[in-house]
Parts: sequence; structure tokens; C-alpha cells
Amino acid sequence: MKNIIAIINQKGGVGKSTSTFLIGKALMIKKFKVLFIDLDAQGNLSYTMNANANLSNSTSLDLLIGKIKIDKAIQHLKQGDIISSSPSLAVADSIIINTGKEYRLKKALQEMQSLYDYVLIDTPPALGILTVNALTACTGAIIPAQADIYSLQGISQLYKTVTTVKEYCNPSLNVMGILLTRYNSRAIISRDIADMIEKTATQFQTKLYKTQIRECTAIKESQIKQTNIFTYAPNSNAAIDYQKLADEIIKDNEEK
Repeated sequence: MKNIIAIINQKGGVGKSTSTFLIGKALMIKKFKVLFIDLDAQGNLSYTMNANANLSNSTSLDLLIGKIKIDKAIQHLKQGDIISSSPSLAVADSIIINTGKEYRLKKALQEMQSLYDYVLIDTPPALGILTVNALTACTGAIIPAQADIYSLQGISQLYKTVTTVKEYCNPSLNVMGILLTRYNSRAIISRDIADMIEKTATQFQTKLYKTQIRECTAIKESQIKQTNIFTYAPNSNAAIDYQKLADEIIKDNEEK
């Protein structure tokens, strides 16, 4: 698998799970084979995809602690293939403690060989062992952020973690880009902070994606109905924006 993407941000409420799901669905519409992995104990991605997080020994945590092989952990659902979350992921830092703990997910994914074109990993809002596993396993990371000062501060903190993982665990790791979510282009403060984030992205040798995900009520409505925005509201701002974002991601991969 050439494209294993971790969606990361230690700040909650930035649209991380939403972006993981809708980037994946946009890629599926373009006929790519996609695997979703939910490493967040909150399980928002698993809920949206209507995954069963109560299956015995069949969650992402079971995979990481070696209770199950990856092919047995995948649920094949209407919305796509997913390895679901588990509430027990909340204590993963105290469970995954043995030597080589950072490489558990990478090792598991190697067994899948070339069954998927893209693997998208939803990570928790923390910089613990689960996020480190995602960064060690992935070929690239996307950072969703809102156009606010807290996101700007968080990006700097996050990049230190990325740099450490790159040095010790995954030399090929790169931040593919920073993605602005819930964006309101009419607000002057949003535009100003977006400019600041773009400058920060340049300093960190990455970029701010050209596509910005506009605020869209239809996203929340589609999540309640456990469906995707492309089915629920195909002409909505969010559907258009995530399709454009997928095009950017595909183009970047082709230019590698």
C-alpha cells in the first residue's frame, strides 16, 4: 500500500473524523479501494459507518495488542471497509507497553500487501501511543485545523511530535498538508489566521491545501443518518469541497 494517511490533530473538534470519512468516501467514488481505521476511543468514525464496536476481539485495539490478524479485524460495510474503534482505546497507553510498541500498526498493515489503494487512519485528540503508531505506519499525514489561534498553536506542538517520529520510527514520514475545516471566508479573522497558518505550513516544509472545507449543516445531518454527504446532499458545499480535496491528494500522489 503506497498511500497510508494519518489524519492527526491533538486538538478536538476540528473535523478530524469527518475528514477521515469524507476523504475516504470521495476516493471511493473515484474507484479507489479504501480501508478506514478508527484509533479514536470516541468512535465517531465507527458510528458514522455503522460499525459494530462490540464485536469480541475484532477492534483496532485487539489488532494492536495482537489478539487478531488484520484480515479478521476488517468489517465490510455498506459505507466501506473499517477496523472499528473500541472504548478501551482510552487506556491504550497503559496496555501497549512492550518493546516495539510504536510499530504494531505498521506490522499489521504489511500483511495486507496491495489489497487497498488508500488506508485512512482516524487518530485520537492526543499525542500518545495510538497517534505515534499511526505516524509510524503512515506514508503521510494530514492536519485538519480551524482558522483560529488555538489551531495555529496546536500545529506547532504537533509538528514536534511528527519530527520526533520521523527521526526515530519513520524516516519517510511527511506532512502532506494542513486542511482548513469549517471555514468561513467572509470572516476577516478567518482569512487573517488562514494566512498565518499558510506561513506556518511553509516553515514546516508542508503546505496549506488550496481546498478549504466550508461550514455545512448537511454534514451533521448526514452523520445523524449514518450516511455520507455525497449521498445525502451531493450538491452541498461540503460534498464539492471534499471532492476537490480528494483531487488534490490524488494529484500530489501522482507527482511523487
